Amino acid sequence: MAARKSQKKPNISKEELLEYYREMLLIRRFEEKAGQLYGMGLIGGFCHLYIGQEAVVVGLESTAEEGDRRITSYRDHGHMLACGMDPKGVMAELTGRIGGYSKGKGGSMHMFSKEKEFYGGHGIVGAQVPLGAGLALANQYLGNDRVTYTYFGEGAANQGQVYETFNMAALWKLPVIFVIENNQYAMGTAQSRSTSTPDLYTRGEAFGIPGQAVDGMDVLAVREAGLKAVAHCRAGKGPYILEVKTYRYRGHSMSDPAKYRTREEVQKVRETRDAIDHVRQLLLTGKHATEEDLKAIDKQIKAIVNEAAEFAKESPEPPLEELYTDIYA
Repeated sequence: MAARKSQKKPNISKEELLEYYREMLLIRRFEEKAGQLYGMGLIGGFCHLYIGQEAVVVGLESTAEEGDRRITSYRDHGHMLACGMDPKGVMAELTGRIGGYSKGKGGSMHMFSKEKEFYGGHGIVGAQVPLGAGLALANQYLGNDRVTYTYFGEGAANQGQVYETFNMAALWKLPVIFVIENNQYAMGTAQSRSTSTPDLYTRGEAFGIPGQAVDGMDVLAVREAGLKAVAHCRAGKGPYILEVKTYRYRGHSMSDPAKYRTREEVQKVRETRDAIDHVRQLLLTGKHATEEDLKAIDKQIKAIVNEAAEFAKESPEPPLEELYTDIYA
């Protein structure tokens, strides 16, 4: 792959670069394994993979501090791993086992961790956006300087509740970063066929919400944009919109044959813009790591993912009485 330059020469250490590489690789290897388990019938229901989009959440999580919150849609495995949730608990939830984060009752689309300030995984398109503003309102009420990362896709950006939320967030100056993960296609519709404007970060202009677009295949560019957004929110200036232009390599969900785009298009992005390859090249050309070092990291990551898969297979299914727990707060 041709080496790409970040927009600005980033002030980044070897250790940070290696950490981003590890985290993105963990998400990719985890999702590849999840795809295998789905094919074997061990994951039921819907399953939406994050392969290709790893730089978005890894870049933004690098800007988060203890107590910051995050909420997203059903394409949520990457967000969970990036905020520090245990791969074993995530995989066990995917396979519907008691060792999962929601005791096997939520599956791929509905996980939750109060400890890691991860508030789901939501199956209704765009529903997490007002909830994210609510989390930010709670932080404002508590008087802390925490921010909430509210992730949604470019398809969800056309939903009405998103604009109602923009209005209230601007009116109340809520500390929320609206992250539009623009992976070019909604369920199967290209952005150009579903959206009247080419830029989504400008959608907050009517409400006075600033925003910017960023290359979501460059983890360092995402981090830089994220730091700017976080500083805006922590300073009490209200919400911020980040349109992160990314790309998913797999279908919308595991059941999607993705006939709406060509294999050549996907292959071209993989070969020229892959986020993990980009960091790999930075590590090698900067002499921060050797090929052997990177092979060793991949081996470690695969061991973690295989351990998670074995844990999930060995964890029992939830007992029938679990049907009646967690219904009322």
